[in-house]
Amino acid sequence: MSNKPLKGLKIIDFTHVQAGPACTQMLAWFGADVIKVERPGSGDVTRSQLRDIPNVDALYFTMLNSNKRSLTLDTKKPEGKAVLEKMIKESDVLVENFGPGALDRMGFSWERIQELNPRLILASVKGFSDGHEYEDLKVYENVAQCAGGAASTTGWWKGEQAGPMISAAALGDTNTGMHLAIGILTAYIGRQQTGKGQKVAVAMQDAVLNLCRVKMRDQLRLDNLGFLEEYPQYPHEMEAFADKVTPRGGNAGGGGQPGWILKCKGWQTDPNAYIYFTVQGHAWEPICDAIGKPEWKTDPAYTTPKARQPHIMDIFGTIEDWLKDKTKYEAVNILRKFDIPCAPVFSMKELLHDKSLRKSGSIVEVPHKERGSYWTVGSPIKFSDLKPEVTASPLLGEHTDEVLAELGYNKEQIAAMHAAKAV
Repeated sequence: MSNKPLKGLKIIDFTHVQAGPACTQMLAWFGADVIKVERPGSGDVTRSQLRDIPNVDALYFTMLNSNKRSLTLDTKKPEGKAVLEKMIKESDVLVENFGPGALDRMGFSWERIQELNPRLILASVKGFSDGHEYEDLKVYENVAQCAGGAASTTGWWKGEQAGPMISAAALGDTNTGMHLAIGILTAYIGRQQTGKGQKVAVAMQDAVLNLCRVKMRDQLRLDNLGFLEEYPQYPHEMEAFADKVTPRGGNAGGGGQPGWILKCKGWQTDPNAYIYFTVQGHAWEPICDAIGKPEWKTDPAYTTPKARQPHIMDIFGTIEDWLKDKTKYEAVNILRKFDIPCAPVFSMKELLHDKSLRKSGSIVEVPHKERGSYWTVGSPIKFSDLKPEVTASPLLGEHTDEVLAELGYNKEQIAAMHAAKAV
């Protein structure tokens, strides 16, 4: 077993659904002891949401809570509150994604936490940052994508499909959890220097905005220039820039390189028979060779990005015509020889069964006591001296007695807590 760098880091996980659990799961993969505190009898709401097997923890839960231990605890009961006080004294981090003020109402304000353990790091997921005019709003995934700028810059700008669009990627939830994990580890390293804990918070709006940085870049450029030359609206639909608001770009590249999603053989029946194709400036000659258009190498209407931009969609049309008798895999296998940035559009089914992802541990199979084994997404971070082992998510309250015993409670005290329904 390789060294687990976070071994010895004790985390009280008071999170539920996705943003918080994604954060604590990653820390658990890397060796932290994560104790998930859940409501007796029901637990995390995702245990029963979107079930595929009756009366068994749903995949929604199992895929976000591996490598953790589960303790059921009713903090409203005096015995439950005493257990939490004891845990706070002995832990390094408490992670929560309750609504604003919930911890205070439980009797665990930041001041009280500091009295119990001045070294504790209190990490929180918020919808909006403290003091924001919308700080009272309840925020979910798609709300965050709209609040953080992702929706306004995604999708189509004209036609029947026009309007802001949500991404299927969890830009609001899991992304916020990843930002919070960075914050927790930073505060932990800080504590090694100062001996003091601190509050760490990530607002979902801010985490989405951080991923929309290049769109903010475009807004600043648009303010200065009045247009964005790499967007598909330029130069035909200059009215799209009239209000000086960054427009939606469909499937455009978004950087300095034009790109688009192009149909391949079978697109009429396969919704994912497409590739993403990027027209990189320095790869222009290889592109011409790859698609059998050597004359484009010397034609002044094609030789520079500036010359190509006004008819870039026609160029994509010609490339698409070249693709029509090739599957997405055949196309990529040809284009990769010319060093052209491209990839197949992979479906979730293809990714689940992808040999490379299974080999690298990006997709892993995990045994589960009640469900049998299930497939899940493994660690996206790879190390030379650490191979994160993904273990099953805990059953509700599976480790209650074990955790209480570690906290110093004897068998009689534990039995009394069960009788009082405090755990």
